[in-house]
Parts: sequence; C-alpha cells; structure tokens
Amino acid sequence: MATVEIIMGSKSDLDTAKAAYDVLVEFGVEASVRVMSAHRTPTEVTEFASGAKDRGVKVIIAVAGKAAHLAGFIAASTTLPVIGLPVKSSFMDGLDSLLSTVMMPSGVPVATVAVGGGQNAGLLAVQMLALSDGNLSEKLALYKQKMRQSVLDSNKEIQL
Repeated sequence: MATVEIIMGSKSDLDTAKAAYDVLVEFGVEASVRVMSAHRTPTEVTEFASGAKDRGVKVIIAVAGKAAHLAGFIAASTTLPVIGLPVKSSFMDGLDSLLSTVMMPSGVPVATVAVGGGQNAGLLAVQMLALSDGNLSEKLALYKQKMRQSVLDSNKEIQL
C-alpha cells in the first residue's frame, strides 16, 4: 500500500492530482491515486478512510471540486493528516471548492492548499513524512536549496 493516498472525487480531477503525485514520485514517496466520491460512494470512502492507517498510509490528499466535501468526509473517519486540494471549477473559479474544503468544523482539521495547488499538496505531504524520515528530510532540504539558488540565479540574469 502507498504511503500517501491521493483520492479524487472524480476522474476529471486527474490533472490536479497528477501534480501532487509527480512531486511525491520525485521525492521517492510511494503514492497511489484513486477515485472515490463523498456523495456517490460514501460507504467506500468511509471504509477507505477508517482502514487507511492499518494499511500503512501516512497522509491522505483529497482532491475535489465544486461541493468539495471529500477532504472533510475523509478526515471525519481517520486520525491521519488529510490535505485538501481544491480544484478550479467552472463555477466561481474554484472559490466554491476552496471554501468547501477549508471550512471544517472544530475537531475535524483539514490542511488546505491553494485551488489547483497540486505541487504544494505533494510538498506538504513530503514535509509531514520528513518529520520522521531523515533521508526524506535531507532531500527536502536539498530541494529548498535548489529553489533558493534558482531565484538567486534569476536575480543575476536580470541585473541591468
């Protein structure tokens, strides 16, 4: 079983989910992607979430648009960290998805990244895992150093 499970509410969310998946693969984190709907397959989502920890899952990324209740629905059934990844929808440019994901009741936390923020969802999962994985922590530090150097190099290039 994957260390990070990426759950999409619909297969139309695949492009957004793929950005998170690609980051996880880049860091060597075992990940998988599947479709489950909080509204259309509630029994399966509950079974998935309640058994995830026993299957070795460490972090869940929930990708959903419009009435994006998936992350909160999953968080209600597990003690694992859940990262909500709202999808830009045709309605309100994804603001509806963002609000549905971020506005959780007390006691049901969901870490939420920007609308369409797949890369940050993947990086946040890596940061969570790096707390107990020294090798991953080193990879993350190197990644941040490379980002820093890229900005410094860009600055040199534009000097007039």
